[in-house]
Amino acid sequence: MKISFHKYQGTGNDFVMIDDRNETFPAENTALISFLCDRRMGVGADGVILIQNHPEHDFRMIYFNPDGSKSLCGNGSRCAIAFAKTLGIIGNQTVFETTDGVHDAFIEGEIVHFHLHDVGHATKQDSDWFINTGSPHHVRLVTDLDQMDIIQPGREIRYSKHYEPAGTNVNFVETTPEGIRVRTYERGVENETLSCGTGVTACALVAGMIDYQSPVKIETKGGSLTVSFTKTEAKSFQDIYLAGPAKKVFEGIVEVPI
Repeated sequence: MKISFHKYQGTGNDFVMIDDRNETFPAENTALISFLCDRRMGVGADGVILIQNHPEHDFRMIYFNPDGSKSLCGNGSRCAIAFAKTLGIIGNQTVFETTDGVHDAFIEGEIVHFHLHDVGHATKQDSDWFINTGSPHHVRLVTDLDQMDIIQPGREIRYSKHYEPAGTNVNFVETTPEGIRVRTYERGVENETLSCGTGVTACALVAGMIDYQSPVKIETKGGSLTVSFTKTEAKSFQDIYLAGPAKKVFEGIVEVPI
């Protein structure tokens, strides 16, 4: 079996993109998803994204983690928007459906602005925070981000009893006068990724809780992003936009042994 694909990345968060408007991709085959994401045996990616037709909106996006689980993916959504434009499905504005419902977005030059759903609140957990931006995120403020090995503490929090059974993503944040710096241990990938869109959004909203003003500038290992928002008197968040580049890397055909 051969599969045509496009590879996209958004600040280093990379995805195998598949035009599945004819709905022939065997999405129930989790071994196939894992193979495509494998950086030695397959294409290599943090996730697989299908673009399908939608009866009411511009398109449907389905995102799979390497383990086959589904979730909202912020950087993946931005890459899907750029891919949909390349396919001629959309222009510079769109309304589409993904895992957590319907979203709108727009493209401005090389920057894709993805509109996330409103967030009710961030909850304090001792000195840490928890916030759900379409995917669950634990946020920890640190002062030695570059020197940290985030894998061990990230894995411990991700699999802690508090977050059973589904687990959570884990973000480590260092504040700076210009904004914040973020590293993320991603659930489903089970490793650090160069960037996580819903994760940096969660961290920016936590920054808003400690009086950072919108838009918040974020630096990740994979590049720069911004998150804008409106904070209400009730300390909820509206008009949340994740903005950053989404670039095509290459396209090809992969022989699938599964």
